[in-house]
Amino acid sequence: MVTCEHFRYLEPSRGNRPSRDLTFKFYSDGKLTIIDNDTGRTMNPRDLSGGSYDFYVRQRLAFIRRDLQAKLVKYA
Repeated sequence: MVTCEHFRYLEPSRGNRPSRDLTFKFYSDGKLTIIDNDTGRTMNPRDLSGGSYDFYVRQRLAFIRRDLQAKLVKYA
């Protein structure tokens, strides 16, 4: 069974760059979906920069940590 964790990130506007409203979906099978809520377009992690990229990296690491801990509990 594949589970999914949803996170929403509202990036503040900086200078000439407009703010972004993004939804991150981390799936237990390792898939990732990033959706720009303003346009409905899916994005790649390479399209991220600044705060949205930092958010992605922190959430991805936390997701991996939780997954490893769950597997340790299950198989230990």
